[in-house]
Amino acid sequence: MEAPITRLEPLVAGVVTALIPWLDKPFALFGHSVGALLAFAVAQHIRWREGCEPVHLFVSGRSAPQCTEIRPPAYNLPDDEFIERVVSFNGMSSELLANRELLELTLPVLRADFEVYETYRHTAGPLLQCPITALGGKEDTDAPPPQVEAWCEQTTGSARAVFLPGDHFFIHTAEADVLQIVSSALKQSGV
Repeated sequence: MEAPITRLEPLVAGVVTALIPWLDKPFALFGHSVGALLAFAVAQHIRWREGCEPVHLFVSGRSAPQCTEIRPPAYNLPDDEFIERVVSFNGMSSELLANRELLELTLPVLRADFEVYETYRHTAGPLLQCPITALGGKEDTDAPPPQVEAWCEQTTGSARAVFLPGDHFFIHTAEADVLQIVSSALKQSGV
C-alpha cells in the first residue's frame, strides 16, 4: 500500500543503508535497466561516502548515465499510451495484459520505474575505480551499442561492453550467457 518511489535518491539511500553492515566484505553490484542506474548510483554513493567500492559493477540494458535521453518521457502518459510503450520493450506478458485487475496493480510500479529512469539527470563526479562490465542486447533499440559502450567512461578501472542476442530483456533469453559473464568476471576479481 506504500506509494512507489519515483526518484533515484531515496532508492539509493535505502539500498546503501541496507548494505552498510555488509561493506566489510567483497561485494559486486548488478542492475538491469533502471536497476543499472541504481547499481551505478549506489556504487558512487558507497565510494564517495563510505570509502569502498564493489569489486565489480555490472550494468545491463541501459545507456550510460552521461548519455542524454532524446525521447519524451512516458511515465506521465495516459494508461493506454503508457502500456503501449512498455509493450514496445517486450516488457509485458500477454497474461498480464489480459488481466485488467493485475494490470491496474502493476501500472503504478511500472510508472514509478519509468519516472526514476526518465527524471534522472547525470552530474559528472569522480570516476569509479572498480571494473565495469556493461551488457547490452544486440536488438535493444532503447540502449544502442555506442551508449552501452559509454559505460566504460565511468571508471578508471578496466571496463568492457558485451552484446548478447536479444532485445531489452536479453537477460532472460541469454540468461546462461549473462551468468557466465558475471561468474567469469567475479573469478577474475578473486571473489
